[in-house]
Amino acid sequence: MVYVSIAGLELKSVRHYPRFWWHAIRALIQAKRAPGLISVQVGRMGRMKYTLSVWADEAAMRAYFTSGAHANAMAAFPSMATGSTCGYMAENAPARSEIPELLRTKGKPVRTHQSVQAAGAFVPQNR
Repeated sequence: MVYVSIAGLELKSVRHYPRFWWHAIRALIQAKRAPGLISVQVGRMGRMKYTLSVWADEAAMRAYFTSGAHANAMAAFPSMATGSTCGYMAENAPARSEIPELLRTKGKPVRTHQSVQAAGAFVPQNR
């Protein structure tokens, strides 16, 4: 079993692209160096930008989610985008074509950085 994490977002305006990419590139570099990461995929489907990451376990994903460049990106997120995430245990990663349906059926609105800090860690949805 692996822990699958999916995030999909849409920028509120094209003016947010430079700031989005500044954060996204740094968070991707952090993810690729994170202990427990098995794979990460980023892409676009229409207006939605997505990440699909596969982790050895939920604890590894939490450690990444609440630190470094990713935490900084989450702090900036509410001002530039809307979106949803889902995380769950699985035998393997879903196909790219499954991402929109998974976000639609299992996704929860992205929390702000402040609510993540208040909770002490990411609380995965739809286990």
